[in-house]
Amino acid sequence: MKKRTHTCGELRASDTGKTVTINGWVDRIRDLGGIKFIQVRDRYGITQVVFDPQEEELYSQALKLGNEFCITVTGSVRERPDDAINRRLPTGEIEIVASEMELLSDAEVPPIYINIDEESSEEMHLRYRYLDLRRPKMQRNMLTRHRFVQAVREYLNKNG
Repeated sequence: MKKRTHTCGELRASDTGKTVTINGWVDRIRDLGGIKFIQVRDRYGITQVVFDPQEEELYSQALKLGNEFCITVTGSVRERPDDAINRRLPTGEIEIVASEMELLSDAEVPPIYINIDEESSEEMHLRYRYLDLRRPKMQRNMLTRHRFVQAVREYLNKNG
């Protein structure tokens, strides 16, 4: 397994031309005109990866990917065309053209969807807590709690 060089949330247009390695979960898969687009998610954000059908071996690996598969991707960063920019994502101006991919772990179809804020029963969320904690809302909640507890500890250490 290659060590990542960047997180999925930190690449920008200024990184164009760099060769990078990211790790994460497959968030969404799209196929447009034979080109495979995969959004890779980690705790820091989402980055789009492009698989070109002319890279036959790599493309055939990409065809086997499913949601929540854990992968490592190496490739070069390029700017997206103006009509393909996703302004809702901080990384929406760029994409990675894959040159290598390693499957770290496959996954079954998840019982709850991570990338969709749907209302499921509380029992489902508790039963599949390991998946629920991957949702952006839950990660924001955990980060807020961490910062609060950290601030309390710092205050108590200073004034203890």
